Amino acid sequence: MAVDRIFDALASRPRREILAYLSAQELTAGDLASRFDMSAPAVSRHLSVLESAGLVSSERRGQYVYYQLNSHNLVNTLTGFAFEICPNGRPLKRESRKMRAAKKQGT
Repeated sequence: MAVDRIFDALASRPRREILAYLSAQELTAGDLASRFDMSAPAVSRHLSVLESAGLVSSERRGQYVYYQLNSHNLVNTLTGFAFEICPNGRPLKRESRKMRAAKKQGT
């Protein structure tokens, strides 16, 4: 059942943090792995769980796969709201926004 997959995906703190980062911009698995104390394959497994739950989608562009939130998903809408008021989520969103701004200035 899809709802069970969503709750299983949200049960993991790293996956919730990945959602917080993706709430501000799309990122590659490598971009996300640089923010965590875990290997890139471990981050990829978390992304796979989030994707199978319908919370994120991916798009291959050249040699990179970019991940983004599925904004039409009600859970992501509610999660985005929670990250705005959550003391743990706010810093992650701020960091992701700063990275997006720096990326735009660099291009």
